[in-house]
Amino acid sequence: MRETVPSAGPADPFGPVLLVVAHGSRDPRHARTVRALVRRVRGLRPGLRVEVGFLDFDAPSVPQALESLAGQGVRDVIALPLLLTRAFHAKADIPAVLRAAPAGMRVRQAGVLGPSPLLLTALEQRLYEAGLDPADKATTGVVLASAGSTDPEAIAVIADIAREWRRTGWCAVRPAFASAELPPTEGAVRSLRGVPGVRQVAVAPYVLAPGFLPDRIARGAADADVLGGVLGDSLFVARVVLERFDACRRFAAGFAHPSARTGHLAAAG
Repeated sequence: MRETVPSAGPADPFGPVLLVVAHGSRDPRHARTVRALVRRVRGLRPGLRVEVGFLDFDAPSVPQALESLAGQGVRDVIALPLLLTRAFHAKADIPAVLRAAPAGMRVRQAGVLGPSPLLLTALEQRLYEAGLDPADKATTGVVLASAGSTDPEAIAVIADIAREWRRTGWCAVRPAFASAELPPTEGAVRSLRGVPGVRQVAVAPYVLAPGFLPDRIARGAADADVLGGVLGDSLFVARVVLERFDACRRFAAGFAHPSARTGHLAAAG
């Protein structure tokens, strides 16, 4: 199935810079995938300046990215956490890093990517690319496999997404977690084998980029019939990035710019 996502239109040349904030990883596939997604976003909105900063392991770090932008005269930045749920990183360490932005820079934090109907479309796209026949949707049980979190809000969101996805026509959908929570992927695969009407089981990794936990999900999917790829640089994910950017920009449209001596952080979503 081919991705068909329309262009999001040209950027306002006087608008803010979009800074994508990624977690970072020792696995080099992570940064490559993040940068591929950034290129997708740029392609959807020509003229929008999109940069990336990492919380750990990879360069540039978020402070380095902000310092570089400030040195080029950029004074307005929307920082978008490249996260699928609003857990610790979105609530604590990203705001802390952004509050330390250079003096005179206005920084607004956009909402995380999930949940979004477009992300469900991206998940299905990855399953079809992995060989699942769309005609078999009604007889397929799906494991929605996320990285996991110690944050109850994030866990509840994954359960809600699984219920919502089930309503789109799958025989059954079960959440699973690679860390911090049960069931693991392999347990969810086994449970789906016993669901009436399920003829095959597919695992859909609800993760953005390769790394340690996505590899654990893949190992847990050994007994599944289909394993989808990570969301990565899906055009649907890129579209969500721009939706969150636009929503933050609208939310903070009435905020005054800071004085030349102080930075400012506003959060949206």
